[in-house]
Amino acid sequence: MFGYDIGISGGVTSMDDFLEEFFPVVYERKHKAKEDNYCKYDNQGLQLFTSSLYLAALVSSFVASKVCTKHGRRLTMQAASVFFLIGVVLNAAARNIAMLIIGRILLGVGVGFANQLDVTIGIFVANIVNYFVSNIHPWGWRLALGLAGVPATMLCLGSMVIAETPTSLIEREQLMEGLAMLKKIRGTDNVNAEYEEILHACEMARQVKRPFRNLMKRSSRPQLVIAIAMQVFQQFTGINAIMFYAPVLFQTIGFKNDASLLSAVITGIVNVLSTVVSVVLVDKLGRRFLLLEACGQMLITQVAIGGVLLVNLKSTNELEHGVAVWVVVLVCLFVSSFAWSWGPLGWLIPSETFPLATRTAGYAFAVSSNMLFTFVIAQAFLSMMCHLRAGIFFFFAAWIVVMGLFVIFLLPETKNVPIDEMSERVWKRHWFWKRFMDEEEQDKKDSV
Repeated sequence: MFGYDIGISGGVTSMDDFLEEFFPVVYERKHKAKEDNYCKYDNQGLQLFTSSLYLAALVSSFVASKVCTKHGRRLTMQAASVFFLIGVVLNAAARNIAMLIIGRILLGVGVGFANQLDVTIGIFVANIVNYFVSNIHPWGWRLALGLAGVPATMLCLGSMVIAETPTSLIEREQLMEGLAMLKKIRGTDNVNAEYEEILHACEMARQVKRPFRNLMKRSSRPQLVIAIAMQVFQQFTGINAIMFYAPVLFQTIGFKNDASLLSAVITGIVNVLSTVVSVVLVDKLGRRFLLLEACGQMLITQVAIGGVLLVNLKSTNELEHGVAVWVVVLVCLFVSSFAWSWGPLGWLIPSETFPLATRTAGYAFAVSSNMLFTFVIAQAFLSMMCHLRAGIFFFFAAWIVVMGLFVIFLLPETKNVPIDEMSERVWKRHWFWKRFMDEEEQDKKDSV
């Protein structure tokens, strides 16, 4: 659902039928040769169409965590799919900008309730859909937006048949139901030892008071700073600017509509395949190696893209075909390096560094930080491209340098380190973060 939405937005906003109906100013600007290439799509309303979802997801993710704890996974998934389906209907049937924006906000609530990690597959599917519906006039964009209902329907139907986990039931003090479900899952009545372990874990979790306040304690500073920084840096690589607006970007550099959408499909394929590389190599090569290698590759490609556009793309001309193809190749190299590093590791590292006492609260901060800066980039990118022109790529390149320095000096390696040993083996041995561990023992006493 999330990935499909990221991928579909840029394709729809580049379709003439959509622009003509909702953003006629952008449509006229796009088709005037005298209009500046870099400013064709600079429109706050058009950017709000993309970005409003992520602001809604930011807020709803906090609500969703409470709903999930109190009412369980099934109800949370059902709520997510209902919000998403209502948003899909409003978007696909939209007659004015208000319907579009309200629909996007409801999609954001759905994403906030059911954020998941199969994002790259969703982006790839969306790019394929954009390519095939772009020539269906005048309602191809409605089909593209409406097909977002397919994964939401699958989630809704699945949530009706999926079983609640024993842990979720026991957390909500439905002890007999939890025991029965555990026996059903294991296929045996001999589950007493595991049942007692779950009971103990849930009891320990209940003893953790004020998790958000605990997160503000000095000993939680390393995990919190790293979790938020990973999300901020993930967005300031420029990846979502490219994935949101890939068709728009490729049209800016001279590709026609079909060619730009096909180029977006190619980057989607690269994105999916490169994510698999991360899954295979992350525990062999380590987190720091993948992040630093990607910083080097992303820096080179961002600078190269910016340099090519600075030299070759002026206000009203088009890139030569050969040069434009090279830009697509560079974008693919950039996307591949992100997809095996900052993309998945931006979520993995926060999930394995927070201790039990602050894990839920810490991950909520990570998700909300991601959504906030996704909103910022989505709302600002087209305007930044208009004002900075090719310099937008040098802007992201500068951030990549900062990211690399952060990894070198402040991000410890967490490969093969159990969560319960993270303090002793990682934070207390780190040259900088160890100074925050002095009060850890006292913090542990205060948190229960």
